[in-house]
Amino acid sequence: MTRLRELLGAARSRLADAPREAVGELVQPRRIFGIARAPRIVPHGEAWHLGVLLLTPDAVLATGEVVRSRVPARRGYTAENQRRRAELAEAAHRGGYPEGATVHVGWTELDVDAVERGEASGPLSLVDGEPMVRWSAAAAPQPLAAYLDERVELLRHPPEGA
Repeated sequence: MTRLRELLGAARSRLADAPREAVGELVQPRRIFGIARAPRIVPHGEAWHLGVLLLTPDAVLATGEVVRSRVPARRGYTAENQRRRAELAEAAHRGGYPEGATVHVGWTELDVDAVERGEASGPLSLVDGEPMVRWSAAAAPQPLAAYLDERVELLRHPPEGA
């Protein structure tokens, strides 16, 4: 087993009793009699949210957008970005998520094998044999071990009021 797989496996073990969040996939339903139906976010599993990573029992994903499911309603928006996020939240509700549920959408599955070969996959890379993670486009890569330790601790023991 490689160092990367060991780190991910250890994180999964430490998170076994920690809360998971929903991972969904945006789908555009088929037209019926030529009439378009509203998109919905369908369940694709659950994951532990660790910053830029979503860790599932058998994969690691790069985080996309995070929305809270809500009932569709007429609203006025001053920004197109607000409208898009509201549409995603409503699509989550149409997909069966209860109101207020956190749903991750637009995620990307990372290729652990590619990282082990020395290639980058999303925010993960290998630098001098050490697994690294880039938590921001402007940030330098940092050791994955320290990143996972910090994120696992935050998830298991969130700060008061978080």
